[in-house]
Amino acid sequence: MRKSERKQGFDTVLVANRGEIAVRVMRTLRRLGIRSVAVYSDADADARHVAEADVAVHLGPAAARESYLRIDKVIDAAVRTGAQAVHPGYGFLSENPEFSAACAEAGIAFLGPSAHAIEVMGDKITAKKAVTAFDVPVVPGIAEPGLTDEELIAASGDIGFPVLIKPSAGGGGKGMHLVDEPSALPDALATARREAASAFGDDTLFLERYVLRPRHIEVQVLADGHGEVVHLGERECSLQRRHQKVIEEAPSPLLDEATRARIGAAACDTARSVDYLGVGTVEFIVSADRPDEFFFMEMNTRLQVEHPVTELVTGVDLVEWQLRVAAGEKIDFRQEDVVMTGHAVEGRVYAEDPARGFLPTGGTVLAALEPHGEGVRIDSSLRDGTAVGSDYDPMLAKVIGYGTDRAEAMSRLDRALAQTAVHGVQTNIEFLRYLLADDRVAAGDLDTLLLDARAEEFSPAPAPDDTMVAAALVRQQRLTAGGRSPWATEIGWRVGGTAPVRTRMRSPLRAETVSVWGSPAAARVHVGEQPPVGASVLDYSPEPGGRLGAVIDGVHRAYRVSESGSDIWVSDDRGTWRLGEEEVRRTARTRGPQKAEVLSPMPGSVIAVVADTGSTVSEGAPVVVVEAMKMEHTLTAPVAGTVENLVTVGEQVGLEQVLARLVPDDTAPDDTAPDGAGAEGDGAGDGPGDGPAGQDDTAETIAQEAS
Repeated sequence: MRKSERKQGFDTVLVANRGEIAVRVMRTLRRLGIRSVAVYSDADADARHVAEADVAVHLGPAAARESYLRIDKVIDAAVRTGAQAVHPGYGFLSENPEFSAACAEAGIAFLGPSAHAIEVMGDKITAKKAVTAFDVPVVPGIAEPGLTDEELIAASGDIGFPVLIKPSAGGGGKGMHLVDEPSALPDALATARREAASAFGDDTLFLERYVLRPRHIEVQVLADGHGEVVHLGERECSLQRRHQKVIEEAPSPLLDEATRARIGAAACDTARSVDYLGVGTVEFIVSADRPDEFFFMEMNTRLQVEHPVTELVTGVDLVEWQLRVAAGEKIDFRQEDVVMTGHAVEGRVYAEDPARGFLPTGGTVLAALEPHGEGVRIDSSLRDGTAVGSDYDPMLAKVIGYGTDRAEAMSRLDRALAQTAVHGVQTNIEFLRYLLADDRVAAGDLDTLLLDARAEEFSPAPAPDDTMVAAALVRQQRLTAGGRSPWATEIGWRVGGTAPVRTRMRSPLRAETVSVWGSPAAARVHVGEQPPVGASVLDYSPEPGGRLGAVIDGVHRAYRVSESGSDIWVSDDRGTWRLGEEEVRRTARTRGPQKAEVLSPMPGSVIAVVADTGSTVSEGAPVVVVEAMKMEHTLTAPVAGTVENLVTVGEQVGLEQVLARLVPDDTAPDDTAPDGAGAEGDGAGDGPGDGPAGQDDTAETIAQEAS
């Protein structure tokens, strides 16, 4: 389809959101010559969306309920900056009917549907009734307001097992439970009601038949104020973890042209059922075994996270069309004009650690390394210095590959992910590439259970030897920078030769003693028990994310590296590794009761201290509850013992911060060395002639130097 370059009827638009979606919306505003207004919290004062906006307005503290979710503050910011329209992005206020109504009352265009459409589609029971009146197929089930557990149990026999319990309000998988047999239904209903009430303030439930081998397919719709509704094809979103999408693509590899036309028509009818205006997405469930049979799930009355794949295959800028229809324009193309050309696949980059159960991570971005090349798009909120905290959703960026067919799009996405790195923050990039390499994913044989099954088999790659050598070269480069006198350096220089500089390099899955002889220009390096290799630095840029070119064991290699304290981040096309360096020294023996520590698995906020200082708890008992990025984590006692709490409710805590200690009740004095003391050369540096870097004059080292 042709792209429009017409300027719309708004001079100034406020973007009531943050992160990558705010940056992406501003990109279209800039192209159209429209002034952009950003809003921000204390946590986002230096964020990228603030820097890229023409005007920025401070809303309040980091907590979303005191800033981004404050309708009065957002409306006031729009009025004060002269914004004629508000783009809500997704999340926050994007599907809040009160916000839509407040914009209308203030005379500001809301770039989304009416409050009525948001209300109807925001309640799954009401939504199913609305679309059924337009003959849109829905999953067999029972959906009535106020159904009791007894009524749901009575209806389950006619629906047929397995059944899926769903809360009428909310989304994101909270309160959803799959029940395989009648005997398990009463307890599952009780649990689902508690969860729905806690998450959404509404414990209304309904039942649906569970579709075996389900695939999640959604259709992009566009509707104007003149009665025109068109669809822009479908997206496959079956690769999900805990009902949250991770990889999406357009078009779906499942549908044939006839089914594509039928599901598109059903999506348009869904929009007509609520007199929809603007851009929206209608979500369907489809059985992998019955691809011609689809059922309505819900409608998202906003722009979707995965909208870039639709834009790439149709050539339509969806944000531009949100502006156009809100300004009263009519859609200037017909359904038959919409053609999907090629294929696009998107991977969501999250601040999370797949090796630790996908717990949210955080930190300061030392270097944001973004991909480039033909068929590559990135929507990102990152820049160097960005602080990734625990106040908001952990998604950092979206990387999209586009090609003439699915295989080329997948290949380009994989290459783009290989070029993407976020030094300073652990991400899921390696897991995304692992998924793309899966045989079933490559074949398009998908369902919504596949990703969780593959996640159980995922094991991240430990840091390769050469990355440890590269990190050691960076350390040597730092120690010799600025033409320092060899007498003042810590590189092992001495009259008559050099002694090794030994550093304990630790990554999440591997720890090795790395020994380096010589200068970065001509060094020999031992990694653990491996034979020594020759290594030399060809070029090095010391800024964050700078290039390190080196010859290691005769192979020319190129890395991007960043340093932060004792950590060195090393990236190449295989992945990114954080290598922490420790000076090698003997671990002192300790006596007395050994305290077991409760560590925070992520940056976050303490929301409950369950066990007070001085209390006695059993192993596995709750001690502290930490919340981060919309998730609660109850941390338990690693051993039975007496609690010493180190935090208070409301306190912000960091990754692996000690939150509490437990003194085991049955711990006897221990005069043995802790595990690993003196192992793998850790005793180096005890001799009387040791230099500041732990040089060792033992016979073993002298023999190594001579080899």
